[in-house]
Amino acid sequence: MKRDQYERIREEALKLFEKANIILTDEEKENVEVADFGLEKIENMGLQLVTYVNTDLVCAKELALLPNQTCPEHKHPKRDFDDGKEETFRCRYGTVYLYVEGEPVENPATQPPEGDEKYYTALQEIILNPGEQYTILPNTLHWFKAGNEGAVVSEFSTRSTDEDDIFTDPRIKRIPEILL
Repeated sequence: MKRDQYERIREEALKLFEKANIILTDEEKENVEVADFGLEKIENMGLQLVTYVNTDLVCAKELALLPNQTCPEHKHPKRDFDDGKEETFRCRYGTVYLYVEGEPVENPATQPPEGDEKYYTALQEIILNPGEQYTILPNTLHWFKAGNEGAVVSEFSTRSTDEDDIFTDPRIKRIPEILL
C-alpha cells in the first residue's frame, strides 16, 4: 500500500472512532494500523486498528471497518503457551456482521467480497449492534464485515500474536507493507 493511501484510510478510521466516541491520544492516532492484508483492496477487504495493550495475558484493541469493509476469514490457532487467542467483540458503532463456524444461516444479511467467496467458509451469522458483544473461542474460523455506515468494535482478548493467525485465503499477508 502506498503512503498516501495509508494516510487517507487512517483518516477515515479516525472519523469512525470519533463517531463511536472513542477518545484516542495523539500517539494512538498517529499509530493506527491500516491492514490491507497484501491484497490491495483496502476499501473492500481490510481493517484499521489501535492496540491499547498487549501483554502475555491480555490484549485490548479498537477496530474500525470502513463501510462494507470485510476482515478476511481467519482463526487463531493453538500456540506454545495456550490453546489460541480467545476474543470478545463489542460493537461500539454501526452494525457488524460476524460469521463463525457452525450452522449456516439460510438468508445471510451480507455476503463475502465478490470474487473471493471460496475463501469464506464460516457461515453462522451473528449480527452485532452497538452495545452487543460476542466471544469467539480459540481456533475458530471467523470473518466480519461492516454495514453501510462502517463500524467500530472493541476487542478484548488473550495475548495477540497476529503474525500467527491462519487465513483461509493463502494470498494474505497479515503484517502491512507501506511503500513510500
